[in-house]
Amino acid sequence: MALNIPGLVSLSVFFMLTLAIGIWASWKSKKEQQNRNPTEMAIVGGRNITVFIGLFTATATWVGGAYINGTAEIVYLPSKGLLWVQAPVGFALSLVIGGFFFVNPMRSKNYVTVMDPLQETYGNVMGSLLFIPPLLGEVFWFAAILASLGATMRVILDIGGSLAIIISACTVILYTLLGGLYSVAYTDVIQLVFITLSLASSWVCIPFALVNSATESIYYTATHQSYQDPWMGKIEQQYLGRWLDDFFYLVLGSIPWQTYFQRVLSAASPGQARLISYLSALGCFLMAIPSVLIGAVAASTDWNQTSYGLPSPLERGESAMILPLVLHYLCPAYISVAGLGAIAAASMSSADSALLSASSMFAHNIYRKILRKKATETEVLWAMRTSTLVFGAGAASLAFYSSSVYDLWFLSGELVYALLFPQLCCALFAPSTNTYGSAAGFLVGLLLRLLAG
Repeated sequence: MALNIPGLVSLSVFFMLTLAIGIWASWKSKKEQQNRNPTEMAIVGGRNITVFIGLFTATATWVGGAYINGTAEIVYLPSKGLLWVQAPVGFALSLVIGGFFFVNPMRSKNYVTVMDPLQETYGNVMGSLLFIPPLLGEVFWFAAILASLGATMRVILDIGGSLAIIISACTVILYTLLGGLYSVAYTDVIQLVFITLSLASSWVCIPFALVNSATESIYYTATHQSYQDPWMGKIEQQYLGRWLDDFFYLVLGSIPWQTYFQRVLSAASPGQARLISYLSALGCFLMAIPSVLIGAVAASTDWNQTSYGLPSPLERGESAMILPLVLHYLCPAYISVAGLGAIAAASMSSADSALLSASSMFAHNIYRKILRKKATETEVLWAMRTSTLVFGAGAASLAFYSSSVYDLWFLSGELVYALLFPQLCCALFAPSTNTYGSAAGFLVGLLLRLLAG
């Protein structure tokens, strides 16, 4: 396959536009800093992010490359199918539950990070221990996103995945470094616009794929076996416990993340914060529909009749890239380029959020509260910038080992669910809890999770 020049040009324009908006937003944040706390400006945008911007940045954070690619992959896999696509409903419910129960106690007390109530209730030492799972989760998430983006560019543009990882990482690190939440929020707006327009093109690709001679009707293959098992899928009785466990992990385990609270804590009031959470839940659900249809098309395709040939993506171990494969082999070239735009925008909108969250928690909760209790605002900002570079470089390095990064992220995410969610609930709603109870819960939860394998 030859180098895709139009796709490369389009992607270059997108990267330059994103970087330009990030730089403009950093300039805007510096103007706002004249009358505001510079650390709060960098971490929570001075708490004056509008509902419009908050909705865009919250939705773009959840609708990442893994979300778009993963949804299509689960629908395509014969062993899973649509009934196993839990992320759209799970993430939407987590945003609704977070808005209903968690936003008001967090925003009304003007917390800066999700770690603040934990340190306030259990002390700095226990708080620093609880900081480890979300830190690992954010760094591994960033790495998994970069790895996914690199693999997608390799499929559609025929360029080295390593080059894509390096360029994406440098772009995200630079504008996050310059403007903090302001840069991340405003670039999320343009990224979500790209995602929406590109996924609209994905709607356009559906007719092309459906009328392709290699594709069976998705209405028929939803419940009937054709080239593989029906894409609707089924939940067998022996796997019902696993299905429920995964669902609760997505719903409850998605709440205690700094990426979520960074958005709602930046709102001007608790009411606006709740509104952002509720509206982004709807946006998150709707953004999954094109990916579901593309996964259904892939499950209904005889790949031997395409230039991809046999063995199928499943047999080649490329099911994770089923969305770009459908766009590339079943649709015109301009559609595949638009689809790449959606994946690139979604990947960067989640990657910058993960990077900013990790550096925010380190600078505010570790450097300011433990390492340098008398640190000036300038020191904290430099600690945040330094950690942005360190965490970003570390994640980019991990992205080259993509076969294991997703598993590491999933493990750290489960640790956040098992260790951090109960602790946050107790800190906010059970004031009688103390450090000893927190330590006991942490050790028991860690032991049980590690024994699960």
